Parts: sequence; C-alpha cells; structure tokens
Amino acid sequence: MSRIGKIPVSIPAKVKVEVKGRCVSVDGPKGKLQFNAPKRSTVVVNGDQVVVTRDGEDSEAKALHGLTRSIVQNMVKGVSDGFVKKLEIQGVGFKAVVQGKNVNLTLGYSHPLLYPIPDQIKVTVEENTKLTIEGPDKQVVGLVASEIRAYYPPEPYKGKGVRYAGEKVKRKEGKTVQ
Repeated sequence: MSRIGKIPVSIPAKVKVEVKGRCVSVDGPKGKLQFNAPKRSTVVVNGDQVVVTRDGEDSEAKALHGLTRSIVQNMVKGVSDGFVKKLEIQGVGFKAVVQGKNVNLTLGYSHPLLYPIPDQIKVTVEENTKLTIEGPDKQVVGLVASEIRAYYPPEPYKGKGVRYAGEKVKRKEGKTVQ
C-alpha cells in the first residue's frame, strides 16, 4: 500500500468536500477548487476525513493512489489556509507594479513586460521589488511564480534578475585583465 495514499485527509471545520463520481469539489474560505480523480483511484468522504483507495496492485495504480491523495490534501489546505510564493527582483532600475489584472515588470528590456494575473490569484508588490503571490491552488501559484521568474532568471555574474525569496545564486568571477 502507498505510504502517502493510505493516510486519510482531515477536513477542517470551515471546509466542505463533495464527491460526485470522479469529481472532487472542495469549498472553503479562500476559494473553491475541483479535481477529476484518475480512473484507478476512488475518493470517499467519511465524516470529517477524506479516504482515497485504489483499484489494483500494479505500479500505475500505486502511483496514482499517492498522487490523488496529495492533490486532495493540497486542495483542502489551499481553500483553508492558501499557498504563498515570494519573489525578489534585484538589479538597477528593475521593478514591478500591479496594474489592475496585470503585473507590469520593468526588467531592463526595451519594453515593459505585462503578465496577466489568473483568477483566484492575488499578487502584491512591496518596495517595488518584492512580489508576493497568493492563492488556493498550489499548482497555479507555483506556475505564476515560475513564469514571472522566467522573464529574467538570476544571472551568475552580477546577480541581477528575478529570484525566489531566499534563493542563493552562485556567483562567477568575471574576466581578468592581464
């Protein structure tokens, strides 16, 4: 049995979980999420717990068992607490501003970069260089953070670019004059 898959997911007081066939709906104070469970997994609500079982003992069923349980756990945690990713921008003249449903990034290019903010995601900017991305869906929060970082990843010579908070960039030495 999958070590992760066999652990039941506890449901907090403010969260409501519904299972209709393969569709799992989780509703809470931070938002509402839906997930279609794979064919090899079964999701059942027992009181204040969600139990995931699998059909079969082959490696695919075992892998989907743990995956399904982890996704349901992240959905429950997301609608109750939410997920947060923090980004830092380093470089002279580099900054970010939230304008409506877009993040306007000035990263040294000849034009500003506009990144559209998806639904249920909240982006805040502090000191023009610190971005905080919040939302109930762990996958979407991570995707937004990685797409913004991909515009200008940190470079090893001067350390300029967009990086995750706390990320260490290994610096390289430049050319030396002889």
